[in-house]
Amino acid sequence: MSDAFVAVLRIDLHFPDAGSLKAKRSELNAVKAGLHQRFGAAVAEVAHQDAWQRSTLLASLCAGGERRAADHADALQRWLDARSPHGARVDRRIASWSDLEGLG
Repeated sequence: MSDAFVAVLRIDLHFPDAGSLKAKRSELNAVKAGLHQRFGAAVAEVAHQDAWQRSTLLASLCAGGERRAADHADALQRWLDARSPHGARVDRRIASWSDLEGLG
């Protein structure tokens, strides 16, 4: 049986033009929807929920191979870079099911 892989990405975003939480949420919801619709990513805001101009998201992508998971993560990062003129910092980890079994 071949292994399954997951790419987990921590995404730090900056919204310099957001002057309120409502403005940030509007921009953030568009990013989250794009990540889900374009890449099938599961996405959650995990930090800076009450900050006007910052957000940290956690996104996950699943694939049947390590290279495929890396390719999906690369495409997601390129999409974020193109959409975020002020940049998006993305840290990622890719793990196999076998890697994760040893953590339990």
